[in-house]
Amino acid sequence: MKSNINIAENIARVRVAIAEAAYLSARVPEDITLVAASKMQTAAAIRQAIDAGVDAVGENRVQEMGEKYAQAAYQGAPLHFIGHLQSNKAARIVGLCDLIESVGSLSLLELIGKKASSLGIEQKVLIEINIGKEPQKSGILPDETAKILESASQIKGITVQGLMAIPPIYEEKDRNCYYFDIMYQLFIDMSEKKYDNVSMRFLSMGMSDSYADAIRFGSNMVRVGTAIFGTR
Repeated sequence: MKSNINIAENIARVRVAIAEAAYLSARVPEDITLVAASKMQTAAAIRQAIDAGVDAVGENRVQEMGEKYAQAAYQGAPLHFIGHLQSNKAARIVGLCDLIESVGSLSLLELIGKKASSLGIEQKVLIEINIGKEPQKSGILPDETAKILESASQIKGITVQGLMAIPPIYEEKDRNCYYFDIMYQLFIDMSEKKYDNVSMRFLSMGMSDSYADAIRFGSNMVRVGTAIFGTR
């Protein structure tokens, strides 16, 4: 962490922007969950963010999460896994995380459910949607969402809490907002369906450069790193 970064002040600024975006979308700031994306941050920096009032902490890497968990970095806030999750590492974070945001395949859901069942718990997850249909990205294609939710409802050991997406990044603001809008419409469509163990509680989309727009278009969970911790 750079010495000139004031994490508490940064979070206060982010909260103001969240409030403004929430009001523009006819909601209140309390409707929005702020996840501090803490990739490559120290345990001390993460504890500062928790003390300053973030709602949760999100980690991208399994090994890094384990190391910082052992340092008590996350005490006082829910822990989310927000990065690409490889099948051979999935079991290591089941029960460690309050929420796994980036579950992008049926096989991964099954692995998580099997591990959670062996621990006697239910693991909360979000289904990652490849909203831009980008071949280099993981995630469920939009038109497969209903099918994956139906399958998820039959898997013991998991509870689906909503959807997550990382839309394509464009310099043009309107292009970004287009994908946020499409993702929100998908979220609403899935909210109208009724599956066991599935609730559309969270729509996680928006990062440091886009969280305000994402909120305006319906996101209620944002993953903010640079705007809190500064550049890595």
